[in-house]
Amino acid sequence: MTQGIHETASIHPGAIVEDGARIGEGCVVGPFCHIGPEVVLGARVELKSHVVVTGKTEIGDDTMVFSFAVIGEIPQDLKFKGEQTSLVIGKRNRIREHVTMNCGTEGGGGVTRVGDDGLFMAGCHVAHDARVGDRVILVNNSALAGHCVIEDDVIVGGLSGVHQWVRIGRGAIIGAVTMVTNDVIPYGLVQAPRGKLDGLNLVGLKRKGVSRADITALRAAFQMLAQGEGAFADRAKRLGNETQSDYVREIVAFILGDSDRHFLTPG
Repeated sequence: MTQGIHETASIHPGAIVEDGARIGEGCVVGPFCHIGPEVVLGARVELKSHVVVTGKTEIGDDTMVFSFAVIGEIPQDLKFKGEQTSLVIGKRNRIREHVTMNCGTEGGGGVTRVGDDGLFMAGCHVAHDARVGDRVILVNNSALAGHCVIEDDVIVGGLSGVHQWVRIGRGAIIGAVTMVTNDVIPYGLVQAPRGKLDGLNLVGLKRKGVSRADITALRAAFQMLAQGEGAFADRAKRLGNETQSDYVREIVAFILGDSDRHFLTPG
C-alpha cells in the first residue's frame, strides 16, 4: 500500500491523495475527493464524493464528511500571508454538504479547533481561530466568524451569524435568522434579527436532565441579572456570592471571565 495509507483503508481510484497524507485504519475515501499532503485522517473517517481536505488538517476517528465540503482551506482573512497554521477536528463529527472550515491565523493562535460529536449541517461555516466545543450543532447556513468561542452543547439556528470574538456559553441556543454580536451566557436563549437574550434554554436543560431545583435557581438568577440593581457585572458578582447552584456559578464565571465583547443582557 502507499506509504501513509493504512492497509485497511478504502481509496476510490478517482480520488487524489497527495504524498505525505496519513489515512487511518478503516477510512473510506470516495470518488473525486482531494486530500492534501499534510492531512491526517483518524480511524474510520469517511469522506463521501467530492470532498476537499487540505492544509495542515487533522480529522478525528469516526467522523463523516459529506459531498462538496471544503475542510482546512486558508482563512478568509486579508492579514493571512501564508503562515503555517492548522485545523484540528475531533471525533465522531458529522460534517454535511458544502460545509467550510478554515485553518487558523498567526494572529489568532494558529489553530482552529472543533470538538467531538458535533453536527455541522449543510452550508455552515467555521472561520479561522474559532474554538468549538463538544456536541455543538450548527444548523444549515449558519456561520461562525473568526476567533469565536462556542462552548459545549450549543445550538446555532439556521441562517444565523456569530460575530468575530463572540463567546457563546455552554448549553445556549441561538434561534434561526439571528445575528449575535455580543457574548451569550451559558444556557441562554437568543433570538430576533439583532439577537436579544430572551430567556433560558429550558428545553435543553430538561433534555440534559438538570434538576428542578437547579432550573429554578437558573430562573431566579436570570431575573436578578435582568432586573437587579447596578451594572450587569455587579449583579453577576452578587449572584455568585449568594447562589448554591453550580449551574448559576458557571454563568457567573462566564460573565466575569475575559472577553473582547460586551454581553447580550436580559431585556
